[in-house]
Amino acid sequence: MHSRPAQPAVESYLKINFKVIVHSSYKTEDYYWGVEPNAACFQVLQFMPPVRRLKLLDLGCGEGKDAVFFARNGYEVTALDVSDAGLRKTQQLADKAGVQIHIVKADILDYRLDTYYDVVFSSGVLHYIKPEHRSDIFDNYKRFTRPNGIHVLNVFVDKPFIAPPPEKEPYAFPWHSGELLTHYRDWRIQDSAEIIFDCCSSGIPHRHAMTTLVAQKVSPSSLAAAADSLQK
Repeated sequence: MHSRPAQPAVESYLKINFKVIVHSSYKTEDYYWGVEPNAACFQVLQFMPPVRRLKLLDLGCGEGKDAVFFARNGYEVTALDVSDAGLRKTQQLADKAGVQIHIVKADILDYRLDTYYDVVFSSGVLHYIKPEHRSDIFDNYKRFTRPNGIHVLNVFVDKPFIAPPPEKEPYAFPWHSGELLTHYRDWRIQDSAEIIFDCCSSGIPHRHAMTTLVAQKVSPSSLAAAADSLQK
């Protein structure tokens, strides 16, 4: 009878527990995810090269390897994460590379954009957003993206034939195949794929499935013109 009123306390516990897991992974001197950029970083260079000063937001920057890569390539980077240890290592990596990064400590579950970006980038983080909150959060991300700006996103997807990863993440909610695309019906899809790959991030070999997406914010008239050209 009293399980519903107790739910916020349970969610708070899980949220705190998740943060403890993240912090403990980043507290070592080693970089848990390495220092080489994610393959998705090169999609940003491909679809929106920094021919002018572009503002880029890295949502869930972890230890900063991707954020530093973008800064080295000329983007004006804001790197956001909930982990003090991860942000400290991000700053260290930026200092070593001699680049400037605007670092923001925030929880992706609570954070909302209030400034415009040309690029919104996120890899392996958005599964921490509960499904019922995704529409609201993605509407915010899309609203504060400049015209012709892009989102380059990777999300973990649930596959019945792939075992759960060895890392215990009680506050993670994997996406479903095709779900990410439903948030971008009014954008131009530049690239999308579903991939399965091997991983050894925890020292235990395992596999993940991911949806990758590159979507561009365009005017409704541009989308209509593109649809007309396909029908001819």
